[in-house]
Amino acid sequence: MTFDQISKILKTKKVGIAGCGGLGSNCAVALVRAGVGTLVLADFDIVTRSNLNRQYYFMDQVGMKKTEALRENILRINPNVTIEAHDLRLTRENAAVIFKGCEVVVEAFDLADQKEMFIETILTEMPSVPLVIGLGMAGWGMNNTIHCRKADNLYICGDEISEIGPELPPIAPRVGMVANMQANVVLEILLNVESSEK
Repeated sequence: MTFDQISKILKTKKVGIAGCGGLGSNCAVALVRAGVGTLVLADFDIVTRSNLNRQYYFMDQVGMKKTEALRENILRINPNVTIEAHDLRLTRENAAVIFKGCEVVVEAFDLADQKEMFIETILTEMPSVPLVIGLGMAGWGMNNTIHCRKADNLYICGDEISEIGPELPPIAPRVGMVANMQANVVLEILLNVESSEK
């Protein structure tokens, strides 16, 4: 397929992103650059200076809500994208409601308890919707440890072992690698479904 053909397909697609930090902000930008037409963003946090080492924000956006700052950045890339931004904390009660109608959902949380809650909720309440998660991206180097593994309708991107901590912080290259792998998996799902229906 040519890029124009890919873009024509993707502009009709709706993808959800849970969390607009290192994974979510970079994944969203990659999806928009590829041509995805509608993004559903959910996050309750604000942009801080410490986010700028790995998240798709800028110094003059410090203090802004992440959903609004990301919307602003995305619209600078493609003003024709539809963005549904939800400034809230995702819970077991609202997650499936927020992402209803999405053809793929991306999990992009930092904290293990949030990840677990969200994954369980989506797999239970939206079992037919592919869920692409990030797991293991701390530190630097170790390129060959990052991979994608599929388990039914769950796609796991990362090394699956490295945990973020004071001695192993999240840094732009590995976070970006996993975020872009998540975006690439989303495209693979959306474009393969489209191809198989022809």
